[in-house]
Amino acid sequence: MPEARNKGRKKQTQGQKINREILTFAYLFLFVFAAFIGYFAWFQVRECETVVNNAYNKRVETRIKHTIRGRILSEDGTVLAETITETDGTERRYYPYGEKLAHLTGYMDRGKTGIESLANFYLLSSHQSSWVKFVNDIFGDKNIGDDVKTTIDLDLQLAAWDAMDGRKGAVVVLEACTGRILAMVSNPAYDPNQIAEEWEKLTAETNQEANLLNRAAQGLYPPGSTFKIVTLLEFIREYPNTWQDFTYDCRGVNEEEDYTIRCYDSTPHGHLTLEEALVESCNGAFGAIGQMLDQEKFKETCDSLLFNQKLPLSLASNASRFPLEEGASAWNIARTAIGQGKTQITPLLSAMITAAVANDGVMMQPYILESVLSEGNIVESFEPVTYGTVMSREESEVIRQMMRAVVRDGAARSLRSDQYEASGKTGTAEYITGSDLTHAWFTGFAGEGENCIAVSVILEGGGTGSAQAAPVAAAIFEEYFAD
Repeated sequence: MPEARNKGRKKQTQGQKINREILTFAYLFLFVFAAFIGYFAWFQVRECETVVNNAYNKRVETRIKHTIRGRILSEDGTVLAETITETDGTERRYYPYGEKLAHLTGYMDRGKTGIESLANFYLLSSHQSSWVKFVNDIFGDKNIGDDVKTTIDLDLQLAAWDAMDGRKGAVVVLEACTGRILAMVSNPAYDPNQIAEEWEKLTAETNQEANLLNRAAQGLYPPGSTFKIVTLLEFIREYPNTWQDFTYDCRGVNEEEDYTIRCYDSTPHGHLTLEEALVESCNGAFGAIGQMLDQEKFKETCDSLLFNQKLPLSLASNASRFPLEEGASAWNIARTAIGQGKTQITPLLSAMITAAVANDGVMMQPYILESVLSEGNIVESFEPVTYGTVMSREESEVIRQMMRAVVRDGAARSLRSDQYEASGKTGTAEYITGSDLTHAWFTGFAGEGENCIAVSVILEGGGTGSAQAAPVAAAIFEEYFAD
């Protein structure tokens, strides 16, 4: 009997062992299956678009064979790019506004850029009915690709282009509370309708115009006095209870202990408060402010404003640079505080910072795709995304008031209008040390709430910001706020 019981126990133990192995295998199978489903779902949501847009993906060629590429539209539905089928069946991409929107629409010959690249997945997708697709397959016809509606205000875009008047530089217009890109101009440009014919000329080493560069998002420039907005932010942040007491006696050529700094044309500004220092754009005052700042904290503030990092933007862009480190000389600190030195900024980041000032310190991620349409029906839409609060409401209010004073009493007087109330800062940025050559800058905003836009303008070698860049911004504001 004992031997029989032992045999029974052995059989029971072996059975339990087999059951555990089966359960282990079943759980493992379920885990792998769940992981596969999870990866498939993640791929569909996060990576599918990237793979479809990849130039090495052969399935893109299949989509092209079966789909007529969709249209790119402005916010009011005006066609910015479309595919035209010739009588012989060949297709060509047509851009009605040519160079005026070239860096936004991009091109799709010799690779893809701009919205053509950004929205490639949607433009090659088709949400026509299954029945229509079935009939098209039978007769060998192509499906109609989805349209992409953008945030571009065509009237503002054309107004900005005209105001540039053929000069080198860039303009960015953002809706402050959402980050919608309303206009983006870069000049010199190119005609995307002629990209194949002009390719060798555009890419030749002898071509110094950099036509293919989107200066608005990729151009890096010394910010000049527009950077005094950032220096001002850091100063009131480090001295929250005493910044109101700041004064400076400007002599035009200001000889300090370790450096000498000149104001524009060596003009003395006399006794200044902090607001008056910004209104007069006094280099001496802001050079002195730079010496009062904690350099590590200054860099942290600039990093929080998206210097030294990639912008949250799907279009190609470059990172702005703020290289000042602790231990820098007094001269380098002073130059950095007035927007010279090695600091460089893109017009887009300039507009984003300005929009944050207008938007109670909240910076929005800039975006350009509004929705995807199929036969006029919305298939997908895109919503504003907050990047973060980069300054307090109180800090932004102080800066807004001072920027308003710049328009009311300072170098941006050309922006005074009965149609709108503007705030801003001009800049005249030296880009060759010791020369009189300067870039002309303006950054500012007008309106309020949902009706507020931020504008940044740079004219390469344009002279002074007050005389050249501010009138460009004024033309844009006048178009936007026209009755």
